[in-house]
Amino acid sequence: MTLGQLEIFNTLAETRGFTAAGLRLGISQPAVSHALKSLEDELGVTLFDRTVSPIELTPLGERLLSRAREILGLADAMHQEASEYRGVQTGRLRIGSFGATSSLQILPRLLDSFHEAHPGIEVLIEEAPDDEIIRWIEDRRIDLGFVVLPDERFRTWPVAQDQFVALVAADSTLAGQSSIRLEQLCEMPFIMPESGSARIIRRLFTQSRLSPNVRYRTSQVLSTLTMVARNQGVSVVAEMALPPTNGKEGWVSKPLNSVRTRKIGLAMHQYATPSPAAVAFIEIMEKSRDDL
Repeated sequence: MTLGQLEIFNTLAETRGFTAAGLRLGISQPAVSHALKSLEDELGVTLFDRTVSPIELTPLGERLLSRAREILGLADAMHQEASEYRGVQTGRLRIGSFGATSSLQILPRLLDSFHEAHPGIEVLIEEAPDDEIIRWIEDRRIDLGFVVLPDERFRTWPVAQDQFVALVAADSTLAGQSSIRLEQLCEMPFIMPESGSARIIRRLFTQSRLSPNVRYRTSQVLSTLTMVARNQGVSVVAEMALPPTNGKEGWVSKPLNSVRTRKIGLAMHQYATPSPAAVAFIEIMEKSRDDL
């Protein structure tokens, strides 16, 4: 078993195709097939179901994938530590980001400081809904991921805190209020954001024994904002997820009558050995936390 075979195994699991895996790795499709077959022969098991398209991991393949990623992560950490010993900082860091809050508000400032201090480290940002980020951390597909705290499944570091606000059309009667009650939002069609903080938003209503009239579900903040501006409904979002405004957007954000907050943190697999790049990123984050 070689690291090359494990890297091909991991890439196939992500791309779910031999040709796509070859293109990402810069090798031929037959080379990918040969490496996988050699790995399966050595282990004496089948890792992928090739009778379906795209290919799928077998149940055992899913279990062994997390082991492969653990080995690849340790190998990468060894290379990084050896590079540091030689006075050269190189390596790769994979970060999972769950939406506009982390991708647009938090990460850019952290990455500026990180690349200034560690210019030789390549950072890969993978974006997905929060539930997918959690799965990636559990599967060790990423080194670090942004999550909503608390989350006792992982090692976590607090990063920032923001509050939830109501979104209403700029020409609606609610736009003139200084704050908005959840009860008022239940009287209108509700647009439920399904990425980022959907579970927390649902919990806000449940804890108040309320049920919003959900008419639409969106996966992007931009879609939510556009629909609110067209007076198709109201919504609740995290304030840090909102883009800068110039007063002409057609929507406005208003505080809820009782402050509702969320804490955002970085998370790592509980049993993962952090690479030097991950340690360096966490150090940068902790130094910059007051500015986020």
